[in-house]
Amino acid sequence: MIEVAAGVLTDGGGRVLLMQRLPGKHLAGLWEFPGGKLEPGETIEHALARELREELGIEAHAFAPLISLPWRYPEKSVRLHALRVIGWRGEPQAHEGHPLHWTPIEAMDPVQMPPADRPIVAALRLPAHYLITPGDLDALRAGACLEAAGGSSLLQLRLPGCGRDEVRSMTRQLLDCAPDLRRRLLLNHDIELARELGVGVHLRASQLRELQRRPLPEAQWVGASCHGADELESAVTIGADFATLSPVRATSSHPDASPLGWNRFAELVREARLPTYALGGVGPDDLERARMAGAQGVAGIRAFT
Repeated sequence: MIEVAAGVLTDGGGRVLLMQRLPGKHLAGLWEFPGGKLEPGETIEHALARELREELGIEAHAFAPLISLPWRYPEKSVRLHALRVIGWRGEPQAHEGHPLHWTPIEAMDPVQMPPADRPIVAALRLPAHYLITPGDLDALRAGACLEAAGGSSLLQLRLPGCGRDEVRSMTRQLLDCAPDLRRRLLLNHDIELARELGVGVHLRASQLRELQRRPLPEAQWVGASCHGADELESAVTIGADFATLSPVRATSSHPDASPLGWNRFAELVREARLPTYALGGVGPDDLERARMAGAQGVAGIRAFT
């Protein structure tokens, strides 16, 4: 497997630098994050700093991990390590002839990027917190959930005891209270209703075995509940944007489920090919631990609400 480092550089306006692959190269014409292969004995940070110096003429000196994932092309396999470049000196310029373009994160077109880069785009767009509503949600608790979700967190509307009409009504109430929530709201399992209301959907593990392709347009989030390697791979196959992996720890809501523990969670995330949230017995206080294990962030019900 070829080890590759990719750098995410962001300017003062929140735009990300992309570089176009040159004619004659693998995946020529597609736009990607700058970076390149690790040389023998190099760390990811040293390799990325060298590549950015050679390609862009900048001196990068501070990094933060974003996502690391394996990817298999027909002709080769790579492990792509994406790092945020949070400190550099100099002005990026095309030293090797690659066209450069600063692009707003929301304007990135994953179709115009190598397949291995597309999960990086999702990781850039996804927040660190994913709130799931309690099953007995009412107007009062809905307000508390909205307050907890703030301006960036994802929010999953999960009402196992309610019919579709009740879920539709609650969804519309939430969107009336917070119209900007539409881009961050997902319904639990109901694809048809999510399509009708223009929001995302969070799929059950059983649905991953039934679907053949992505059930919603790219503009609406598709998440997936996963509990092992096979389900994580199925989530990638049907085009999900992200997954939750659970349970990390023992929970009172699922007392019979065997917890993964952080070590096994990290092993599974290392081989996952999409951003993954830690779920089950975790909360906001576990964010740093989850990120050390390779997670996008943390998800939960009680610890958030």
